[in-house]
Amino acid sequence: MSYHIFLSFRGLDVRNNFLSHLYTALDQTGIYTYIDSEELRKGEHISPALMKAIEDSRIAIVIFSENYAFSTWCLEEVAKIMECKAHKDLIVLPVFYKVEPREVRGGRKSYGIAMDKHESKFGKDSEIVKGWRNALFATGSLSGWELNDGDEAKLIKRILEEISMQLDRTPLHVAKHPVGIHPQVVKLESMLDLDSDDVFMIGLWGQGGIGKTTLAKALYNVIFRQFEGSCFLANVREASKDSKDLVPLQEKVLAEILLRQRLAVNSVDRGISLMQTRLCRKKVLLVLDDVNDVKQLNALAGECEWFGKGSRIIITTRDNHLLTSCGIDKDHIYEVKTLENCEALELFNKYVSLRNNIIVMRRDLVVSALHYANGLPLALEVLGSFLCGRRENEWESALNKLAKSPNKTINDVLKLSYDGLENYAKEIFLDIACFFKGRSIKYIMKVLDCCGFDTTIGVQVLIEKSLIIEEKGTLQMHDLTQLMGMDIVKQECHDDPGRRSRLWVFDDVLDVLSGDMGTNAVKAIVLDLPKLEDIYIGPNAFANLRRLRMFIMVNVHNSFEGPICLPNELRWFEWPKCPWMPKFFSGSKKLVGLDLHKSNILVVGEQFQDFKKLRFINFSECESLVCLPDLSCTPNLEELDLHDCKHLVEAHKSVAYHEKLRLLNLYGCKELSVFSSVLKSKSLRYLNLTDCSKLEMFPNIPDKMEAMQELQLKGTAVRQLLASIINLVSLWLLELDKCKNLTTLPSSIYKLQKLKRLSIQGCSNLVEFPKYEENSNDSHVKMGFPNLFLLRLGGCNLSGVEFLENLFCFPKLECLSLKGNNFTSLPTSIKQRHCLGSLDVSNCRRLREIPELPPLHVINAGGCESLHKIPDLPSATTYVGLNSCDELVGKGLTMTHVLPLEVTHSLFL
Repeated sequence: MSYHIFLSFRGLDVRNNFLSHLYTALDQTGIYTYIDSEELRKGEHISPALMKAIEDSRIAIVIFSENYAFSTWCLEEVAKIMECKAHKDLIVLPVFYKVEPREVRGGRKSYGIAMDKHESKFGKDSEIVKGWRNALFATGSLSGWELNDGDEAKLIKRILEEISMQLDRTPLHVAKHPVGIHPQVVKLESMLDLDSDDVFMIGLWGQGGIGKTTLAKALYNVIFRQFEGSCFLANVREASKDSKDLVPLQEKVLAEILLRQRLAVNSVDRGISLMQTRLCRKKVLLVLDDVNDVKQLNALAGECEWFGKGSRIIITTRDNHLLTSCGIDKDHIYEVKTLENCEALELFNKYVSLRNNIIVMRRDLVVSALHYANGLPLALEVLGSFLCGRRENEWESALNKLAKSPNKTINDVLKLSYDGLENYAKEIFLDIACFFKGRSIKYIMKVLDCCGFDTTIGVQVLIEKSLIIEEKGTLQMHDLTQLMGMDIVKQECHDDPGRRSRLWVFDDVLDVLSGDMGTNAVKAIVLDLPKLEDIYIGPNAFANLRRLRMFIMVNVHNSFEGPICLPNELRWFEWPKCPWMPKFFSGSKKLVGLDLHKSNILVVGEQFQDFKKLRFINFSECESLVCLPDLSCTPNLEELDLHDCKHLVEAHKSVAYHEKLRLLNLYGCKELSVFSSVLKSKSLRYLNLTDCSKLEMFPNIPDKMEAMQELQLKGTAVRQLLASIINLVSLWLLELDKCKNLTTLPSSIYKLQKLKRLSIQGCSNLVEFPKYEENSNDSHVKMGFPNLFLLRLGGCNLSGVEFLENLFCFPKLECLSLKGNNFTSLPTSIKQRHCLGSLDVSNCRRLREIPELPPLHVINAGGCESLHKIPDLPSATTYVGLNSCDELVGKGLTMTHVLPLEVTHSLFL
């Protein structure tokens, strides 16, 4: 049985005027009260029934009179009351009847005499007596009422008003089926650090329908009694569509926290002032639900200083940036996630079942329904309720319908986030929803930037508003959010696809392109098919698509092979395995991105005359391509990808002088033999000539190229690097693996001050790595390779490693691979390379001895047939490879941390 009020007293007869009048008043209000009547007590120890009555009560009224502390029963009672206050949020209201609060909390007068009496009986150091003293001190320190010779009726009225107000603070209804809520509430309680007197805000962030409000209500119910005042302000977005609507919200916050005090608020500024002055000394819990504008926060919880010590402000929102902009750090932002599969099934079953009867339905239909909802609580509730009591064929029909168009209730909730976006962000969202979900961020950014959008900030805004998710370098979104976006486009014109802004369905694209049905409404066409399909695109297919900015065809073959005029507004054209010859490029003067990889095309310079704005070209794997195009026709070109053009022979000389080219990828162009003898492209950052096996000369670099960062020459026929390589002053990666004709490296290579990774593996004709030569005339170069952390020289023909002796070189070297070389020893100075963490000397068959080493984590000496001596390994060494070291095995050496050779090799990749 639960009680509203527990009344504790002693020394007052039940016929006492004040006590009888208080009980009568409580009885008349219908408040269920338990009176601890002195006549009902048996013995000195509090009864279990009385303990239970205290635990089940909402409020305890303790009436301290002159003789209260003489009763051990009452002392046990008040100790239990204060214990329940701490652990069960029992509200304690003390009444000091003809005693002063300091007498109670300080053990003065009759309370001092009583406690001395108990100490003499139980002992001065008795833990029981100490507990009673603590309980009296804590209760006597609470805010209550004093009654000496005042008006008893007036005091009783005030007590009843306080009780009524406290009883009005009732828990909120959370949800019909609060599945998966409790574990999250536990996490949030920890995040709130309720024992701290600091004031801070936390945010609950997530997409619409994910359960932020439900979680906030559950959290509120658990903790609200620990605060002097509390308010759960629901639907802030809906309730404050106009700035004038913030005034009633301020009034509501003040009224609920101040318990019925009605304060007139005639303006937002007046409301702010009232909240600052009335709440600054009060420990409050304030929940602002569904906030979408910083103006709302400024009016309702602008600063932590508005609230008393220990206050907590909880904000639920779909906008992460709104939380960070008001100073909430990431440790106080909780991202609400979709339900796990088992929780989703449990919640769905609760809604789909009739009362307690479990509905048995075909497993594949249940799986389809769960897949549609994808862990979103709102969708599980709406869909479960809709399918409840329906037959199998009705389930099938409903799920088929939902696959074509979303449920309106769910869609309306999700669409609120879209409606709040600026126009540019809406365009980006619709493109991602209709075309690019799951694609890499880098690709999406490139395409949409080409279309004139500010994609970097746009994507960030969409992430912050829970519309998209960044996941492992890709952009994802909830399936229902994607359906919402697609539905927005379909609603632009339900019956005529040619009047929609975006097309992605095969039949719609076919109708528009083959039937000349396009209109100015169409902005983008993307058709990405799982297998190759034929489509007819006639010469006038684009005549009416004057606003088309993006055209992407994947796994599409066009049976028409004649020239086609593209719209002048087209910015991105992508058609892998495009069947057309380049003559179709007429009209598209605003083209920024051109991707025709794997196509059967030939390139002639004059065909690019109109492409002044072209920034990206991808002609990779175009096997008919023989000559790199004249880049002077494309002055704004930034990236040119020609990898695996296996018959490309010549790179046009314009590549050497292009002003804006940043990336040139010629990877796998095995026939490439003609490349400029000079390289002066000022903006070039990345040059990949890997596996250009007929390229014998790397060009001279007469001037400093401050942009170049990565140079890959693996598998080329290059014989030497010229001393001018030092003009690549920003280079951090240089790869020369498998350059089997390479015989020498210039000593000036040490002047590459920013180089971090140098790999020269498998260069079998390289017999010597150059030594560092100090040049006193060059004050800027104080040491060789000051930033190099990885050096790989495996598989060369090095007979010595004297270059390692100079400690002014490679001061930051962490990973060193010398595997498969011919040297017999390592320099003793290697022990002074304290940054070195891994050393690979495997298959150095002439290596006889390894000197003392720095504290390495990994050493691989597998296959060192002549190795007969190794030092005591550092304690930090975790992995050792000594496979096939016959000399060591012959000496009976055993190692405890030996890895297979293939495992240790992977540590040096």
